[in-house]
Order: sequence, then structure tokens, then C-alpha cells
Amino acid sequence: MIHIGMSSTLRLDPLPSDRPLVLSVVIPVYNEAATVESLIRSVVAAPAAGLRKEFVIVNDCSKDGTKEVLEECVPRLQTEFPAIRFQVHHHPVNQGKGAALRTGFSHVTGDIVIIQDADNEYDPNEYDKLLKPILAGKADACFGSRFLGGDTHRVLYFYHYVGNRFLTLFSNMFTDLNLTDMETCYKMFRAEVLDHISIEENRFGFEPEFTQKIARLNIRIFETGISYYGRSYEEGKKIGWKDGVRAIYCILKYGLLRRGRGAGLRGGKATK
Repeated sequence: MIHIGMSSTLRLDPLPSDRPLVLSVVIPVYNEAATVESLIRSVVAAPAAGLRKEFVIVNDCSKDGTKEVLEECVPRLQTEFPAIRFQVHHHPVNQGKGAALRTGFSHVTGDIVIIQDADNEYDPNEYDKLLKPILAGKADACFGSRFLGGDTHRVLYFYHYVGNRFLTLFSNMFTDLNLTDMETCYKMFRAEVLDHISIEENRFGFEPEFTQKIARLNIRIFETGISYYGRSYEEGKKIGWKDGVRAIYCILKYGLLRRGRGAGLRGGKATK
């Protein structure tokens, strides 16, 4: 194992049993006017093991009318589904996925958190798969792997596949984990984890940074196979080769140089 940062085991209390549990769905949004409402409705309809849901939607200064769509549809959704809490936050300038998630995490009030992109590449009906080991008390976090199991996948870019597998392998060398998909959007975890890490990356460097930092906590991490309905660049896919280079840098930065725990992300304590 290459990782030389300080590690300590974070032991979490059992999930509350005297009240309904809440799943906080944090949705970073940038230029997804065409899909964001349908995605929210898909999440509303998803079983999620019967947990109550909270939406924390962060519009990262979209330029395609996403803000207007959210301003029109969210009040209507709140009226339709009064038992669900909807939060919408708008960035005045575009900062990136990591920055949007940092904002979203600071407003989470639920017991379990999942990251959900707004582009319909991931299916909310599979939340149950990720919840299962957490609700059973066996896991503190569960990643949804696009490369594990026999679930449906759209066939797209070969070099993206190779790049994702390489970045996961490189990350595993520093975390001593055996993940198959570090770059996955579907990262579900106990909300208390946010009290023990900070997020510095503003763009897609969030994925390796988050993975390195929760690995350092020595929490119990599981992985489950999920389906994947990827988009082409013509359909709006945003990640590119520069983000892959940044991911390598982030693995080195947070795997070798950054030590100790962060200041915490919940309750407005997010750090840049």
C-alpha cells in the first residue's frame, strides 16, 4: 500500500430506530433543463427501502434555463409531495461538480446521503441495492459499480472504460481498497461521514478526493453492481481527458500529501 496519510477508524453509532430514517439525495445540476424534472420525479417514485426523502438540489449557474425549470417545477412538486423536503440552491457563478456537492452537503439533514446526477445516466430504482448493506448495519458507505455484476449498460467509449479502470486501480494503490469503480456517481454513505471530511476539489476531482478521504477514516465500504445508461458527448456528456489528468493529480495529492481529518461539511461548515 502506497498511502502514507494518517488513518483512524471512525466508528458510527447504529442508525436511529425510534423514528423514520431520511435519505438525502444531493443533486448537482449544470445545464440539465431537459432532464432535471424527469430525474426528480424518478427519484420521488423510487422505492428507496421505504425511507423518507430529502432533495438538496444545487444549480451550478446553468445557462440553458435550468434555473427557470427548477423555479417552476419544485414548488409544484412540493405541493404534490408534501411529505418530501425540497431544497434548491443556486450558485451565482459556475464552479463545478465538487463545489456544487460541497454546497449540497452543507445543507443535508438526513441520515443517509446519496449523490445523484441530473442526466438520467443512473437509475434511482437501484437505491435499494446500495441501501441494503447500510440498513443491515454492515456498511457505512456503498458505491454503485458500473463494472460489477450483470446489469444493463449502454455501450459507449472504449477509452473512457480504460481510463476509469486505470484511475480506480491507481486510487486503490493508495487506499488499499479493492473497488472496481471509484469514478461512479452513485456514492451512498452515512451522513455522519460528512462531519469528518472536507472537500477541496471544485470539479470532477471530487471523486478521487472523496474516495481517498473516506478510505482514511477506515469506515466499512461496500460495493454493488448497478446499471448505467451513459450519454454521448452529443447528448451532453461533460467529463473529458483533462478531468482524467486532474484525477491522477488528486489521487497523488490526497493519497500522499494530505493527512488528518477535515473540518466537516454539514451545517454550513464546508471548507473550500
